[in-house]
Amino acid sequence: MSRRIQRKSVRSSQRIRQSIIVTSDDAYSYALRTAFLHYLLLPRPRRQVPAPPPPQQISRASTSWGDLMRDFSHTHGDPKSIRFPKDFLSALQKRLELVIMGKDNHIEFKDAIVKRTFGNFYGSFMEPGFYNGVAKSRRPEDLLLIFYSSATKEIQRVKQDDSWKPLVDRHVALFVRLMHSIIKEHGWSSVQPELATRLADLEKKLLRHDENLSNEGGQRASRMILAPPEPLSYNVQDMPMVKIVSRVFQIPLETCQMDINRNKTIWTEKAAVQDMKAYTINLNLNTKRTLRSEDFDLDEAYEAWKKAETPELSKLMLSIIQANPELAKTTSAMNRRPGHAHTVSSYSAPGQSNRSSIYSTSTSSSSYNVADVDAMSLSNGSSVEDDDTPYIYIPPDPRVFYRHLVDRCLTYDLNDPELLPLEIPEVDPVLLLSKNSIDLLDQCALRWRVPKFSRMVLFLDAIRSKYQEQEIDLDTLDGAFMYFKTEVQSNPFQWTIADQNMFRQILSTVHDFVLRELYDVLQHAYDAKAKPIGTVMWVLDQHIYSEDLFQVTNMESYKEQLKEGLRLKAEEVLEGMFEELPQDRPIDPLDVVELTQKVIKLAEKVSKRFKQPVLDTIVPMMIFIEIVFPKFATEIRNVVIDIIKASRERGEEMEIEDGFELYRELSEIRRIYQDAFPEKQFPVHFEEFLADFVWRWIQTVDQKVIGWVDAAIKEDDFILKIREEEGREPTDNERHTSSVVDIFRSFNQPVDYLKKLDWGDQLQYAKFMTTMSKILGKGVSRYCEILEKLFTYEMDKPSAEQEIVQAQTRQQRWMSMAREAWSNKDKIEPFQFAPECCVKLNNIEFAIQQFDKLEHAVDADSLAEIVARYSPPVPQRTRNSYVFTIKIIEAEDLKAMDINGYSDPYVVLGDEYQKRLAKTRIVYSNLNPRWEESFDITAQGPVWLTATLWDWDTVGDHDCLGRTNIKLDPAHFMDFLPKEFWLDLDTQGRLLLRVSMEGERDDIQFHFGKAFRTLKRTERDMTRQITDKLSAYIHHCLSRSALKSVIGKGYNMSAVSNLFGRTGLGNARPQSGITGAITEADIASAIVPLTDYFNDNFAILNQTLTSTAMTLVMSKLWKEVLTTIELLLVPTLSDKPSQQQQLTQQQTEIVYKWLQMMFDFFHAADENGQATGVPMDVLKSPKYHELQSLNFFYFDETESLIRISGGIANNAAARQQEKRKKLMGTSSSAVTSGGLLGVPGGAKRSKSVLNKRNLGTMRKAKEEKRREAQAEPNDDMILRILRMRPEAAGYLKDRSRQKERLEAAAAAEAIVRQSVNQSSSRMAPPRR
Repeated sequence: MSRRIQRKSVRSSQRIRQSIIVTSDDAYSYALRTAFLHYLLLPRPRRQVPAPPPPQQISRASTSWGDLMRDFSHTHGDPKSIRFPKDFLSALQKRLELVIMGKDNHIEFKDAIVKRTFGNFYGSFMEPGFYNGVAKSRRPEDLLLIFYSSATKEIQRVKQDDSWKPLVDRHVALFVRLMHSIIKEHGWSSVQPELATRLADLEKKLLRHDENLSNEGGQRASRMILAPPEPLSYNVQDMPMVKIVSRVFQIPLETCQMDINRNKTIWTEKAAVQDMKAYTINLNLNTKRTLRSEDFDLDEAYEAWKKAETPELSKLMLSIIQANPELAKTTSAMNRRPGHAHTVSSYSAPGQSNRSSIYSTSTSSSSYNVADVDAMSLSNGSSVEDDDTPYIYIPPDPRVFYRHLVDRCLTYDLNDPELLPLEIPEVDPVLLLSKNSIDLLDQCALRWRVPKFSRMVLFLDAIRSKYQEQEIDLDTLDGAFMYFKTEVQSNPFQWTIADQNMFRQILSTVHDFVLRELYDVLQHAYDAKAKPIGTVMWVLDQHIYSEDLFQVTNMESYKEQLKEGLRLKAEEVLEGMFEELPQDRPIDPLDVVELTQKVIKLAEKVSKRFKQPVLDTIVPMMIFIEIVFPKFATEIRNVVIDIIKASRERGEEMEIEDGFELYRELSEIRRIYQDAFPEKQFPVHFEEFLADFVWRWIQTVDQKVIGWVDAAIKEDDFILKIREEEGREPTDNERHTSSVVDIFRSFNQPVDYLKKLDWGDQLQYAKFMTTMSKILGKGVSRYCEILEKLFTYEMDKPSAEQEIVQAQTRQQRWMSMAREAWSNKDKIEPFQFAPECCVKLNNIEFAIQQFDKLEHAVDADSLAEIVARYSPPVPQRTRNSYVFTIKIIEAEDLKAMDINGYSDPYVVLGDEYQKRLAKTRIVYSNLNPRWEESFDITAQGPVWLTATLWDWDTVGDHDCLGRTNIKLDPAHFMDFLPKEFWLDLDTQGRLLLRVSMEGERDDIQFHFGKAFRTLKRTERDMTRQITDKLSAYIHHCLSRSALKSVIGKGYNMSAVSNLFGRTGLGNARPQSGITGAITEADIASAIVPLTDYFNDNFAILNQTLTSTAMTLVMSKLWKEVLTTIELLLVPTLSDKPSQQQQLTQQQTEIVYKWLQMMFDFFHAADENGQATGVPMDVLKSPKYHELQSLNFFYFDETESLIRISGGIANNAAARQQEKRKKLMGTSSSAVTSGGLLGVPGGAKRSKSVLNKRNLGTMRKAKEEKRREAQAEPNDDMILRILRMRPEAAGYLKDRSRQKERLEAAAAAEAIVRQSVNQSSSRMAPPRR
């Protein structure tokens, strides 16, 4: 028969054996006899009696200590079974200290020699090296060896004769007793039963003659020994384990007493030995009455079990014989082995057992051989080889009986209200089995020969039954599994086949029932107080799925049931939530908010409850979100719409804040859903019915923004207080005042509020921000307007001397001016710039920086792209608002209105209703003034613009120099290209205007650009007003008269005193010139008054202005210097000849030396070459390069200049023609760009609002302008030189007509491109 067939037959036989029905009476009978045997083998008490007279001294030799330790440490099972517990050493230390100090309550430890011996050992025990080593190994042998060594040394010092040898053994026995008592007191005997048994056995071996160890130090005459044991009472009251059986089986003690009395002649120690002997023979013969190799799946497992079982049987028989030495007398003498016999005390009562000693003597009357237990006669003529002979103590099927006993113990203990928790290492205490039940089970398993692994599998099967019948909960089940794992350390494949199969069945059954409990737990997943899932998953993961014997089944069907159950439960929860809405009153927005918050909080709570997927795939939170959130959003949408509708029917509007709160909560619902299911679309678009709240809120912001600005300015005194309050110079970041901080704090609040809404509709959000940018631009314009008015008022505010002059009569004023003209002051006093004025410029600079940050925070470019992507382009002709940019460049041949032959002109622009729209600065003493100032005018249709030129007068009314008109018709500027117009005045002279137009657009980039341009123009105008206070002296020091004075070696300053008075310079005038030869020093000395004047004014300005504003002022002054020097060399650009005379070679050299000196002054390089003034890239502007290039053509012949000019003009025309061809070829692609920029057909607007929407675009536009100026040379300077050549008058007219023709052609082509592009855009498919 093959091994597999044999195993199959064995499994069949096992099923047959396991099918035996065990009645409660049968189990009770075998448990009772085991408990009775335990009583028979218990050590019985002995009384102390005087020792008999000592016999004649006989020499003795101690048994080998090594043999004793080998017997103690020898094991066939788990070596950890004889290791002492972790907390044993600390308990031992405390007991040792009590013994040494004489505080121990046991009399045997009171002896002085005993305390000395224990004290010597305590010193060795507490050495860190030894203590730590023993704590790590937990081997009792180490403690015994050290104590033996310490006791030997100490007793040899006390006893000088040979009497020390037995005293050492007695002291070691006393130490063993101490260890054993510690284990029993702490309840460790149930955890380490093997260790407790071996310590008890070792104590028996060490005791000799049953001496009383407490009297070792007394006199021999008073020596006491233990009397023979008390006789057995056979009373169940003295049988502790019988009482346990009585309680477990619910049998009265009287019945137990009768059963014992009836069977005590059968239930004897001899019968127990006979059972062990017969079991051993059956084991060796491999009969079916013991476990056989066929019961194991592996031969190695069977051999390991058998190897451990044989010595255990010998030990059991030995313990019985030791308890009743009379059984050894029947041993056959022929089978004894000399040399290892154990003596039996002669001092014993008949029929009573006695304790043996490890010592043997030649006077012993009888002995038995421990090793030859197998040779003992077990019965009177009965054959142990008879397989059918029943055991007395071992039941027919030990596993089935043991399983029944476990079940009875569990039933009793779990119903015992006084049950104490079972201590399991590294596990919380659990109510499982009592200590008495564990002792009973251990005794029965020991006598019935149930292996450790079988015991625990049967125990687990009983637990399975209790759990299946709902008699225990998951926590108890978990504790049972942990107890099982603590007790069973072997590999499951080393078990019997029956145990493996049973364990598989246990795991499968428990798994099914735990899954049912998991389903029930998940049915409460969405409750307010859910059932915890931790224990369920812990049992599955740690006790089921982690076991190798668990057979994994298909879980997909179960998982789908779990998911479906969760879906149904989620729908049920949602219905319950909507039922919570009020039924007896109208639903309030707060009700919806609270309900939404409740849904979100429940989702968060579910997420926290189930941090890990259930069974690796089921996430209750995801199922909740998937089912509840879309349905909730759909239902709540109708509720909110009904609330809004009901409010409007009552003639009310729902509160804006309520709408925002609704959106926050509802959008959070959508966000959570989209994060969980990014591939799915949320069914409700909340923005459709909640956008109205945002528009209403934006309207409130629009109504408040002007008030914010006015209030901030009203509270600001524009005074820097850091010097006074803190006594230090303010930094650049501290040179602005509260108004600009307040308004931008106010501006940022609505922007941040709108951003925090996290609006879900990109197009709507872009439109919100577009409108908000327009509103904030309105606030910026308001701030710039008020600050510029305040700045101008303070700059023009008369000084104390000027107020005195204003109080004079007209005649007195003329007389005062005459006296000032003839007075002789050497030094020009600087203009006293008020700190409040400078602070306002700082505020504008700070506003530019803050508005730039605001533009970046809003991300205007991205929003404009969104609007362009989702909104159809607006055709240019459908726009109803346009922005005209009017740049007043210059005027020519104005009337002289002052006595000095000049005028002080400025320009005022007004509309057809005589409303003042703009005003330029005053240019003093000039008939060909140049302003180059720009203004924006918004118009919805054609508008007539009137430009009036006035002459500023210090005394009296201002005089009119002339008027001119221009019609601003959007139809004439639809090419969106800048156009220049020379407008003749109605009196004398003409005015040059450059006009450009772009559509007023509801575009975020346009609104930011418009606001930025307002800020920059305000900054420019304020800076220009500062420089205007200094420009008169610049014009004087760098004038032709100053040039003649240098050549003539001297000049007088009195002629310009009136000029200084008008520009606010008071009575100051420049120093007198010094005659002499023209040298470098003479040339430099001519501008020294100017540089000193600059330094004095810079010192005043630097006290208040920031470094950026200071650099800006200096840059404007440098530009004024360049313009003044340019006008010295050439007249302005015009098609008419000029009366200005060309400078001589000597004059030109002086002018260029002045230019270089002023360049070095404004650069202000230190000794290391680092610039401390105006940056180099600002100094080397295009105008500076034009002046440098002017020197190459200045003295060329007229014909050469005309030839060069013509060549440059022809090349420029060719380049423009090539560009137009390229633009016409790409007109279709220009539709998109034209729609976005507001300039159709790619027409370029260098001054477009869109190019000034932030600091980055402004810097980029300026850099592009610089590159274009360098890349495309023009002949403007040559034409200006030709204006001073009368023979070139005809060429100038021809060149002017050519320029007009080119501009007209470019305009016509732009209009054609625009028409083509608009047609293409109408035919193009709509954007999606």
